Amino acid sequence: MRPPIRVGVTPGIDIWTRPWEERRDVVALVADAGIDHVFFADHVSFRVGHGHDGMVVAAAVANLHPTIGIYIGVYLLPLRHPLPVARQLANLGEMAPGRISFGVGVGGDDRHEVEVCGVDPKTRGKRTDESLEIVQRLLSGETFDYSGEFFQFEQARIIPVPDPAIPVYVGGRADAALRRAGRYADGWLGIWCSSERYAESIELFDRAAEERDRSIEADHGIQLWVGVGEDKDEAASYVGPAMEGFYRVPFDKFARYTPHGTVDNIVDFLAPYLEAGCRHFNLTPVASSSEKGIEVIAQVGERLRAMAD
Repeated sequence: MRPPIRVGVTPGIDIWTRPWEERRDVVALVADAGIDHVFFADHVSFRVGHGHDGMVVAAAVANLHPTIGIYIGVYLLPLRHPLPVARQLANLGEMAPGRISFGVGVGGDDRHEVEVCGVDPKTRGKRTDESLEIVQRLLSGETFDYSGEFFQFEQARIIPVPDPAIPVYVGGRADAALRRAGRYADGWLGIWCSSERYAESIELFDRAAEERDRSIEADHGIQLWVGVGEDKDEAASYVGPAMEGFYRVPFDKFARYTPHGTVDNIVDFLAPYLEAGCRHFNLTPVASSSEKGIEVIAQVGERLRAMAD
């Protein structure tokens, strides 16, 4: 059985600066609109020091609403020790059973963010592989010794075991990330790629999964900023400055990978990814207001689900 189409949203980058009641109301608005989950990125010290810890944010959202899904995407796993990460996930699984999705990445956009955490950027991939193995074994309830290149310990155990299990997704554009996803994850989380590259990436995932004798019904996703407006120009006037302020890169570099405009424009952009095999869409809308962005993403989700039926 194929995974259902899911649509998630970042409900306003400024949500944590709002009073508690407004935070609760915004998350409730997302759920009431029929959006499946909220998602947040994870950064320690990005570019000029920006960041939100993905685990902290997930715990906060879990206690703002009783049913909304929560997607950490993507968590910079190589910057942390895998045992505390497994502990945090186990506790999230207790707080919000069946609601947590865990996306993992290596943090390729800012090497300095990796360096200031005491990690050699050249080792990010290998550290992530070891960490994924350790986290998944711990969350399966196993007690074990481990001796790897980066981590060594004896008789590690984490309880309680999340029930149901927390799905794991690996994000990234490089072939190495796709092979990592195929070896360890429930699906791949794409970013900054064409729909043609997306389809090719799923083939790489499938080959890597086969090499590990894994037989799964993969749940692939994509993570994108979205501009919302009455036309493409208005939408670009919202999303362009927001992306430039965060990434410190001109919007022209991102425009072809960033759906922007009306609901029709956004759906037309996303439809080829759906056709290529994408099953969940993590969308960060930038609009005249957070509420308007949520409203439009809800409509986009309805259209995508109808197209998949």
